[in-house]
Amino acid sequence: MAIIFPLKKSQFYLRFLIVGQNRLKLLSKTLIAALLVGGTSLGAGMLALPIATAGSSLLSSYVIYIICWLFSLSTGLLFVEIGLWMPKNANIVSMANNILGYKGNVAAWILYIFLFYCLTIAYVSEGGRLISQLLDEGGFLLFGNIIFSIFFGLFVYLGTKVVGKLNVVLMIGLIVFYIIFIIIGVKNVKFDLLSTGGIIPAVLGLPVIFTSFSYQGIIPSLLTYLNRDAKKMRIAIICGTSIPFIAYVIWDFIIKGIVPVNGLHGLMAAKQRGISAVEPLYYFVNNRYIYIAANFFAFFALATSFIGVTLGLLDFLFDSLKVKKSKINKFVLCCVIYIPPIIVSVANPGIFITALSFAGGFGCVLLLGLLPTIMVWIGRYKIGYSSLHQQLPGGRVVLVILLIFIALEIIVEIIQQVY
Repeated sequence: MAIIFPLKKSQFYLRFLIVGQNRLKLLSKTLIAALLVGGTSLGAGMLALPIATAGSSLLSSYVIYIICWLFSLSTGLLFVEIGLWMPKNANIVSMANNILGYKGNVAAWILYIFLFYCLTIAYVSEGGRLISQLLDEGGFLLFGNIIFSIFFGLFVYLGTKVVGKLNVVLMIGLIVFYIIFIIIGVKNVKFDLLSTGGIIPAVLGLPVIFTSFSYQGIIPSLLTYLNRDAKKMRIAIICGTSIPFIAYVIWDFIIKGIVPVNGLHGLMAAKQRGISAVEPLYYFVNNRYIYIAANFFAFFALATSFIGVTLGLLDFLFDSLKVKKSKINKFVLCCVIYIPPIIVSVANPGIFITALSFAGGFGCVLLLGLLPTIMVWIGRYKIGYSSLHQQLPGGRVVLVILLIFIALEIIVEIIQQVY
């Protein structure tokens, strides 16, 4: 049973970047793969980063970003190694089935569902809030959540081709408004706000940060695209993961340089309310264009992530449940995808940060961190797959370090949920 990784967003980037390639010859396949890695990582998760690490100094946040970047790079390379052991076109679930057996297959399937419902809930919550504010219906979040879900859900219902065209427009908007925000925002940074705080608050942001660096699900597709060339894959992963790292560093610098940690509308207050880092800007900048640019950027980031995740989830449900692809079945599955997140987000208005934290602290870390680490350990040291395909050096020591980091991240998530 073939199960497609539910991350169609990556296919849109690929289609967009390949257009005209044969005529222009401007982009090598390795560069396209690197941009695909970076584009898959970038998304709505970065809206939560300054909030998730609120209370830490800028330097402390950067240290944790570097650690998460190295972790995502390492686990990506582990997936490359596993993919080279497998037959062509193997996906993550089939990898788990081949190495870990039926239990691994079931575990991967459950983690898929958990992860992508958490992400969908987060995007509906914040997207609905933005729509409600735009329509001056801030006190009636259900209205905004329904509008956001129905509007973009309609494109998902219409299919991949329609969503692909929409996604190109949304991605252009995201890039344009991010650049505008940087140009205007950097002039308003107050450097005295950047040096206060310690590293513990940044550590508590691990789950959200890891979600923001996640891309590993597209590794099987990239292996096929790059003809299973391990060297090109390493270059693509190293360069590609550097893109979101740079984007997050700049974003964090501007937000934390404008919005103070404490106060009625500070970062800590926003964290308690469970909202993104955009809303507090309204209270601390004299230039309204910064706030407008940030809101447009947030909207485009949420929309691109939302349609990618939910279209992928739709395909995943069709494939895994072996449902016939008819209009009525598609409508029913769309209801299954969109109605629960609307209900959950309305019942919990400040669930944006919490849902992303659950996604990273449990979904991403188990599916994209623990799973490849265990599979490589078993593949290398129990099954005895060839060491010729080894991508991540360091042997058992590095794998143990990864396992310790995974355990730390899970502990952090549990602590946050308990307290």
